[in-house]
Amino acid sequence: MAEFSLTLNDDQQQIQDWVHTFAAEVIRPAAHEWDEREEFPWPIVQEAAKIGLYGFEFMLNAIGDKSGLTLPVAIEELFWGDAGIGMAIMGSGLAAAGISGNGTPEQIMEWVPQCYGTADDVRLGAFCVSEPDAGSDVSSLRTRAVYDEANDEWVINGTKAWITNGGIANIHVVVAAVDPSLKGRGQASFVVPPGTKGLSMGQKYAKHGIKASHTSEVVLDDVRIPGRCLLGGKEKLDAKLARAKEAGHSGGKQPAMATFEATRPAVGAQAIGIARAAYEYSLEYAKERVAFGKPIIMNQSIAFKLANMITEIDASRLLIWRAAWLARNGGYKNGEGSMSKYKASEVAVWVTQEAIQILGGNGYTREYPVERWHRDAKIHTIFEGTSEIQQLVIARAISGLRIE
Repeated sequence: MAEFSLTLNDDQQQIQDWVHTFAAEVIRPAAHEWDEREEFPWPIVQEAAKIGLYGFEFMLNAIGDKSGLTLPVAIEELFWGDAGIGMAIMGSGLAAAGISGNGTPEQIMEWVPQCYGTADDVRLGAFCVSEPDAGSDVSSLRTRAVYDEANDEWVINGTKAWITNGGIANIHVVVAAVDPSLKGRGQASFVVPPGTKGLSMGQKYAKHGIKASHTSEVVLDDVRIPGRCLLGGKEKLDAKLARAKEAGHSGGKQPAMATFEATRPAVGAQAIGIARAAYEYSLEYAKERVAFGKPIIMNQSIAFKLANMITEIDASRLLIWRAAWLARNGGYKNGEGSMSKYKASEVAVWVTQEAIQILGGNGYTREYPVERWHRDAKIHTIFEGTSEIQQLVIARAISGLRIE
């Protein structure tokens, strides 16, 4: 078990500085342009791949850190640069997490590198869970996977919604129902390899924020994949389904929930990166902006806003670091992963709103970045489990009861 420390070690400090430099010099100058274009920022992701920031090896090293802190530290700096571009760089990580959390060692080594490709051949991964009628309620997925025993193939049909990198990814990880009668316990995860027939991109969403991140529907029409693309393997799935039918539960986590639980501190780190950007910008603005003959920070109404902003940001980061450490050293007891994501997401929305207020009319215009940060922050209270779902997870954890 790693010792918990609030002091980053030399390697973590170097990574923090390295990512921050990339965010400041490459991401920030391009942020406004890609927000306006609402397109996937291929040139920026390719630059990240060239320096090793976007890639299998970086993710492997970050996840391998026994303290759990390397990944949230790096993510905070990325999203400090820009959330849309940060999501474009980190989006494949959710597919990689889906494979790592549910696959065999052989499947992990085969498929996770293909979510990233190489510096010369950048590739993407997409994690496909949500559906038009199943967002927070992942137990109600309609996408169906049926086993064709004669050909040792799985046939998948359905439509996925709000998928990061959906349709443009090389590797799609799809969560589907194999036994709908068991609801969430009758689901499994599948890898859809590059070029598989029947998978296509549906509607591309025009979003409120994180516009540089590609989000779309994924349509699966008689998609046939080899049996080996079932993550975890058929023997493990059959045993899980048998236990679920016999006892009314599987004894294991739902594939989607296992992935989301593992990534919640990382999502919290995204939110805090945005919040910190807005806080720092509004602090400097308040020092320089003169009204009634003095800098506006000299007014308690402004100074106290900034004091509250940094206090909430630092409190959120502590929750994120604790959750990231617990995820690697003993696991969550009281929904600590959900606590970190819930707190950080709500704080990011509030901090960016306060930043707009401090800038006044300037804060409401696109000439200043705080309005973009406010738009970018909001999604964190919605995706990978809404704030209400996080509260439900926490309530169930502390009570031991099936609160609905």
